[in-house]
Amino acid sequence: MVNTPNAQGPLWELVQRRGMPRRRFLQLLAAGGATAVLAACGADTSGDEATGPEGSGARSAERSGWFKDTGPFIAHADGKSLEARLENMRGLVTPVPLFFVRNNSVSVDVDAGSWRLVVEGDAVSDRVELSYDAIRQLPSRAFISYLECAGNHRAMFDRVQGRPAEGTQWGTGGVGNGEWTGVALRDVLELAGIRDDAVSVLLVGLDQESPEDGFRRALPVEKAMHPDTLLAYALNGEPLTRDHGFPLRAVIPGWVGASNIKWLGRIVVSSEQHWTRNNTTSYVLIGDDYPPEGEALGQPVTTQTVKSALVLPWPARLAPGPQRLHGFAHSPDGPIARVQWSDDSGRTWREASVLEPQFRYSWSRFEFVWDARPGERTIMTRATDAFGTSQPETVPFNRKGYLFNQPVPHPIRVG
Repeated sequence: MVNTPNAQGPLWELVQRRGMPRRRFLQLLAAGGATAVLAACGADTSGDEATGPEGSGARSAERSGWFKDTGPFIAHADGKSLEARLENMRGLVTPVPLFFVRNNSVSVDVDAGSWRLVVEGDAVSDRVELSYDAIRQLPSRAFISYLECAGNHRAMFDRVQGRPAEGTQWGTGGVGNGEWTGVALRDVLELAGIRDDAVSVLLVGLDQESPEDGFRRALPVEKAMHPDTLLAYALNGEPLTRDHGFPLRAVIPGWVGASNIKWLGRIVVSSEQHWTRNNTTSYVLIGDDYPPEGEALGQPVTTQTVKSALVLPWPARLAPGPQRLHGFAHSPDGPIARVQWSDDSGRTWREASVLEPQFRYSWSRFEFVWDARPGERTIMTRATDAFGTSQPETVPFNRKGYLFNQPVPHPIRVG
């Protein structure tokens, strides 16, 4: 049975306000999950400029490194990063053709028929292998969650602070919001007989051209056993596409994208902490403000930060006069309670409207009306989550440019 948003939660409250009968709500929920319900309610889930099915115009990964059409994206020079253009998106859910991609090698083409997920290690009772069909027969879960690269906004260390960081210079588009369907990692670990002495759960991808012969990320056992730590096989109600991890990937709400391993092939459960490249030298905050932890050169990156961005090109060009501006905001700790904006470099802050619907792991949409006067302008936005955590005035520099989340002065030419 699919564990979709229940009839007592915020999704049901939304459809009640829109006048949808309970029977119709349950039919849509069963047929297409939250995405279908939102679409029927008039909450745009398609994006303003979707480019059609992912196969449309796609080139083979053998030639380009991608299966999807790269046209709607900013293709970074590393050949492994497709940054989304937020100005193409207005809906709550990001269409798959517009969903950003961050790889550590070319995308992998996996045959689901021969694929197996192996679970092993000294902290499970049995080594198990699960087929694609076996995974899909387990109890399923579905929820809407944003997914964001740890380096999203990295370019702002240079643009705002004047201190360039290492790595791909992501702007604001290393993020997307999708409806993920899959099985709880906890259920898979219990099939292998996870033991009480388990400490660390290592997820390993099949992208063997990545560092360490497969991109990998270790989770503390507490996070691995959380009911919403997901092994996903579908995005927005359809099977994962190859650029997004088919046949199976991890989805860990609120954690940085590097933790959400794609093309998952192996899980190693250990009675000791795993130390790998991705929590010792990479995906680590390295700098004067980040003392080393364990075997890491600094502080390993786990959760994301509160962040907001305008749905505008960088830089933007607008006509003079009243303009209704939109944006997205998100937090690893739950819904966004407040978004403010400033057009005078943060001296004065005004309230934006945070739009419904809102879900625990989803990003939130916001909007406000700005009277655009001719000339070179900037607008900053600042989000606060339900726990009162706001974007800080400044972020300490770290060498690899992770987790930048101070308010960004978005350049706009009016006229």
